[in-house]
Amino acid sequence: MLAILATMITRMWDSGIAHVDVDRSLYPVMGVDVSGHNGAVDFDSLARAGVTFAYIKATEGATWRDRFFEKNYRAAKAAGLQVGIYHFFRFDVSPALQADNIMRAARGRSLNLPVAIDLEEWTNPTDITTDAVVSNLRELIYQLELQGMSPIIYTNKNGYGRFVRGNFDDIPLWICSFTTPPLPERERWTFWQHSHKGELPGCSGPIDLSTFNTPVLGEFSATAHRPQ
Repeated sequence: MLAILATMITRMWDSGIAHVDVDRSLYPVMGVDVSGHNGAVDFDSLARAGVTFAYIKATEGATWRDRFFEKNYRAAKAAGLQVGIYHFFRFDVSPALQADNIMRAARGRSLNLPVAIDLEEWTNPTDITTDAVVSNLRELIYQLELQGMSPIIYTNKNGYGRFVRGNFDDIPLWICSFTTPPLPERERWTFWQHSHKGELPGCSGPIDLSTFNTPVLGEFSATAHRPQ
């Protein structure tokens, strides 16, 4: 009985938390996002496996930069992938300083995708009000737009319900969801992160997988952006 219970718990964990298969006939575009946590990544192998785009973690808060950012950016570009960068948003850090950190990382780079703002409650302070987070995020987006950048918001269902819905409906959305459809109340998401357990050649451990909303938005095309 203990063995059966352990198997049931494992299956519940595996099926309900970190992965959902997508129909590649509907969602043919495959992408990944990587950071220093992934270690060394072979982007040429990812490209040969069918990966089209890659989001590279660049920054966090006011000053932090991912230790693999430069290496990952150069390797992904060399492999011919469509490349974007993402920033982990800190609830308790000045949005102006966070915008400066992003712009320093983006300066001089040839980016094909909108800069992504990673909006999560995980590791952020719990005593910051929803209104304060929304206000700070709105200011960060404003600061980036002043610099000619058009951001996309990455978040999970909790973050979408608490911060995004009704506040940033005009901003493109990259939703992390392990259900199909990923977000029934909103069709016009741009990217869908559907797995934290991807297994692809070129990465020694699990890798995050995303896809593009082809049925609604049509053929995938990258929007070039070259910060000066």
